[in-house]
Amino acid sequence: MAATDGETIEDLPPSAKLVFKVLEYDGPLTQKQIVEESMLSARTVRYALERLEEIGIVDEDIYFADARQSLYRIEEPVAADGAGSGEDACCAE
Repeated sequence: MAATDGETIEDLPPSAKLVFKVLEYDGPLTQKQIVEESMLSARTVRYALERLEEIGIVDEDIYFADARQSLYRIEEPVAADGAGSGEDACCAE
């Protein structure tokens, strides 16, 4: 399935939005941990993560505690000036 140009989080199914929120509040997590936290099926979580990765919102890393699993985290958006999206980055005095 090819990624659609211009697709955003609002265009995704509710399950993908829930997975995004779980990662936002509790991440980074493994797929198994996301299944436990979201109470979605493993297949649904897998599909949601795939969709989130396609549009560049979620990043997959190696989970060093168990290399058979992956660790998923929300990618930090980068501002036009190269600063991260931290609270103090936009409002530094």
